[in-house]
Amino acid sequence: MTSLVELRILEGPNLYFPRAAVKLTLDVSVISDASDEAALRFARRIGLRTTRPGAPGSGFRQRFALRAVERLVRAIAGEAGTRRLAVRVRPTSDPQVLVVAFPWRNRGRARALGEAVAHALDALPAPDLDAAVSAAAAEVAAAEPGERPTTITPRIPVVAVTGTNGKTTTSRMVAHIARTSGLVVGWSNTDGVYRDGVLVEAGDYSGPSGAARALGLPDVQLAVTETARGGILLKGIGITRNDVSVVTNVTADHLGLQGIDTVDQLAEVKSVVPRITRRDGWAVLNGDDPRVLAMRQVVSAQPWIFSRDPDSPAVREALGHGGRATTVIDGWITVLVPGADPDPLLELVDVPMTLAGLSRFNIENALAAASAALAIGLAREHVVEGLRSFRPDAEHNPGRMNFFSLPAPDGQGVSVVMDLAHNEAGLEALLEIMAGVRPPDARLLLGLGAVGDRTDELIDALGEIGAKGSDILAIGHKAHYLRGRTMDEIDALLRAGAARVGVTDIDTYDTEVACLAALVDRAEPGDVVGLMCHAERQQAYDWIAEHGGTADSPETLAEKVRAASSPA
Repeated sequence: MTSLVELRILEGPNLYFPRAAVKLTLDVSVISDASDEAALRFARRIGLRTTRPGAPGSGFRQRFALRAVERLVRAIAGEAGTRRLAVRVRPTSDPQVLVVAFPWRNRGRARALGEAVAHALDALPAPDLDAAVSAAAAEVAAAEPGERPTTITPRIPVVAVTGTNGKTTTSRMVAHIARTSGLVVGWSNTDGVYRDGVLVEAGDYSGPSGAARALGLPDVQLAVTETARGGILLKGIGITRNDVSVVTNVTADHLGLQGIDTVDQLAEVKSVVPRITRRDGWAVLNGDDPRVLAMRQVVSAQPWIFSRDPDSPAVREALGHGGRATTVIDGWITVLVPGADPDPLLELVDVPMTLAGLSRFNIENALAAASAALAIGLAREHVVEGLRSFRPDAEHNPGRMNFFSLPAPDGQGVSVVMDLAHNEAGLEALLEIMAGVRPPDARLLLGLGAVGDRTDELIDALGEIGAKGSDILAIGHKAHYLRGRTMDEIDALLRAGAARVGVTDIDTYDTEVACLAALVDRAEPGDVVGLMCHAERQQAYDWIAEHGGTADSPETLAEKVRAASSPA
């Protein structure tokens, strides 16, 4: 048995350090289960002269393991010739496993140090521990230095966007506003890498490779990067810094993966993005999300708060410290600057992405995008025009709150709303929008689905939320995103959540498009069909077009909102 669970090379800023680092995941049961004599012998060898390890298997022994592993890394590095080394050690949800990280400048020696730490731990029960630690240090000293980090120092302005929900929409809006101003923009997101609105390479580029590709595109004058949790944890951020950062929100998503088990831990991961914002840049933070707002304590950049409430304490605090804020006053997106009159940019009803003011999440996304665009130095008139011309359709924002109308042989047609809605907050937002365009006495029909890399609890919660918020519920599976689960397993979890609120009449379909077709077939005039669409977005677009459906214009959508609010 080896103590080394995983050795991961992080190429850029990460959860542990603002520069490239090695992340070791170690099984420390050899320390937890060691006798008092062995634990004390280990402590003396690594320089812990006065310590009380605690009883084997106790919480005190777990704390001793954290301290001892940190000292072990420093001891081996010191004996190998590295006198100063920053080390971070963290527990995990498994008391027998911990994570230790340290920065690196040479890949070969860094990897050798990580392996040497595990070799020394493996030798703890043996009587020749002293020799084992010395041998580990010798391994590191003899290792080839290897490559240097590949982290890019940007030569053009960068806007980096992160968050749980809304980061793709917000990054697309910022890129669109910049293009409206005449800049050549490179941007990366979960759909691919784009240059000036043209897809260069398809795929999920929300990690470090996406930032590198966007910055490397020819003649690009501004880069907009979407930075996801997975990229930060698995590879680090691909650039050394950004000029403006945006954090949209932090909600439960992807928990139970890569050692992130709580929303607070997830917020810490997201905070890496504003932490590397230049001191003279701007950190655009959601003032209505306490975890995001708390990030102002760990960033050196200037705060630019966005909030739907102009009297929010977050807004007052930011302005009081010389920062800025973007909010909504009398239905207008408005910028606040200390010592100046409010600057109304445009009315919410003139911002198509707010869905005639209906979408709370997209109002926040619009506030965030306006803040970031102004913070990076784009002209006010270009920001206004960009917000006015960016639409919730397949061209500007594919897969996010896309509205369609399907014709009916007689009378009122059927509305269709497609959205990723990949977590609880996203599904709640989708249902909110569906209800906002439902005429009196019409029904909501929801195509529910989940990807496999979510916890049982989250998938179960999606079933409950979907059942409570809809009149007819069906399940449409995502075969390309099972990620280790089976359709039957996901189906059972979704049904269990729905059953908890009394909904058991649920049909299941193997594809999202089949689910969409079945719900439209059951829909009556005026009904609203919502589809959580992840795997078959283009196929769903094609199906809608083949059946005479058309994308709703902002004017059509506004009319639906007005009709929904009219008395029956």
